[in-house]
Amino acid sequence: MVVATEEQYPQFISINFVQDKCDLLNSYNVGDAVKVSINLRGREWVNPQGETKYFNDIQGWRIEKMQTEAPAAQGMAPMPPAEAFAPATNFNEEEHDDLPF
Repeated sequence: MVVATEEQYPQFISINFVQDKCDLLNSYNVGDAVKVSINLRGREWVNPQGETKYFNDIQGWRIEKMQTEAPAAQGMAPMPPAEAFAPATNFNEEEHDDLPF
């Protein structure tokens, strides 16, 4: 299956369901909002020329249908969308940044 994230720049992520987990997908349709639990898998392979290659796989093991309208938490107002906030105007690139990235 391919999942599209819901953000400003959506990401399209291919998720594999294998063996008995394939049946989990039977009750879902294209366009359903879902939450998928995954395992990241990886393996090493050496080709006939002796070069080492690495492969990654995203395997789904649980899928849940998301509610179309989440009920508001008791006593809390819903969070406004990110577009409702004005962009920062006091950003200064020269300021010291101790983050490693």
